[in-house]
Amino acid sequence: MKADFCVVGSGAGGAVVAAELAESGASVVVLEQGPGHDADGFTARPPEMLARLYRDGGQTATLGTPPVLLPLGRGLGGTTLVNSGTCFRTPPYVLARWAREFGLEVDEPALAPFFERVERALSVSEVTPELAGANAAIARRGAERLGWSHGYLRRNARGCVGSGVCVFGCPTSAKQHTGITYIPRARAAGARILTGADVRQVLVAGGRAHGVRARRADGSALEVRAPEVIVACGAIYTPLLLDASRLADASGQRGRNLSLHPATAAFALMDEVVDMSRGVPQSFYVDEFAADGIMLEGVAGPPAYAAMSLPLTGARHARAMADYRHLVQFGLMVSDRSRGRVRSVAGRPLIRYDLVREDLDRFRAGLARLEQLFAAAGAREVYLPLGTGVRPQHASARELRLAAFHPLGTARADARPSHGVTDGDLAMHGVAGVHVADGSVVPSALGVNPQLTIMALATRLAFGLLGRPAPDIPRRSSSQARGSDEEAECLS
Repeated sequence: MKADFCVVGSGAGGAVVAAELAESGASVVVLEQGPGHDADGFTARPPEMLARLYRDGGQTATLGTPPVLLPLGRGLGGTTLVNSGTCFRTPPYVLARWAREFGLEVDEPALAPFFERVERALSVSEVTPELAGANAAIARRGAERLGWSHGYLRRNARGCVGSGVCVFGCPTSAKQHTGITYIPRARAAGARILTGADVRQVLVAGGRAHGVRARRADGSALEVRAPEVIVACGAIYTPLLLDASRLADASGQRGRNLSLHPATAAFALMDEVVDMSRGVPQSFYVDEFAADGIMLEGVAGPPAYAAMSLPLTGARHARAMADYRHLVQFGLMVSDRSRGRVRSVAGRPLIRYDLVREDLDRFRAGLARLEQLFAAAGAREVYLPLGTGVRPQHASARELRLAAFHPLGTARADARPSHGVTDGDLAMHGVAGVHVADGSVVPSALGVNPQLTIMALATRLAFGLLGRPAPDIPRRSSSQARGSDEEAECLS
């Protein structure tokens, strides 16, 4: 096959850049390792959907202290297929850090047109209190009584009915993941989309890319000839593909600098009926402690999910599940200083990540805040993700039960070839014709969900490859502008 551009991956980065390139008249081939998924087959049963929609059944994990569960989506849409849909713009203070420490020429005004373009494409809007459900209402009650800054999250959803199973495949296709937004756009513009294509190598000759080599699901070989290759396999698999292709890396940073936004969650038992699976699971946030690297965000799910997640055993677990309708849950995410590394062992990723003391202290403080939030909301009992009798202030790293959903940084962007894998335009240092468009280029933890950041950077990359100026920002109504200003003030 021949094309102007070959895009490897169809998640938040790959699908976006593919659609933008194809709609401008370029010939594009998209290669996705996973399958396409039909929403009619989404059953909302967690064990079944974990096996179908997640890589390794959702059991990818890091080695280190403590181990961190790292679920990754697999299929058209990548992890956008199974995330909670939360859409934050990159905080301005993070962009300022990128300019200061990594020499990246990106700031709020420069990225605003790309954020606007993505938000329109994904129908991003704020969750209403009614759709958020009782789980969010209880967290809001606690935050208001404590005087903590809070708000309803913005999400990429259209026609959401609050099925409560975002992370197990939206059964109504309300969540606007890239598999039903950007991929159809790319296909309609002439892009060729191939699933079941496992790319093994980026082909380079004379210091320049000229295509990729892949293996199809039926075992047949596939080669795509293209002068421009965009790698968008995600922060875990992109560095492995670059390594397997033996591409130059003068910085020595490939596969390093892995940040995760490690997270945990607590449950509480309320007197009132909650039915936490009714409504948007991640719909509300508390950013009172964002400056300390602690973000509290909603999380919830159906009984099977709660049974897997409750930090209880035996009779206590059984009693809590018998009261499922009265359970409430809320999450804690840390903007981590810890950094990990990804490397290949026998063709599989080995992910090493150890929590540093500073992040342990954040979890201790964050768990105490979660307990405080539930108490203020009127909880009868609080179930922290710690061993019996362990108080947050005394928790060790080994005692934490952590998961993470935002791997970043393993092909980080830096203007200096000696410090980064890619430059400020997401082009690989030292190899012409290779760009990276996924979370691996994000050079630091964001402190907020990264989906929108990755998509805006991918849009910017596409415009740069096409030599086009930034898109115009459409004029908004006064109510839209007021909502945006209020959100920005809250996040700052």
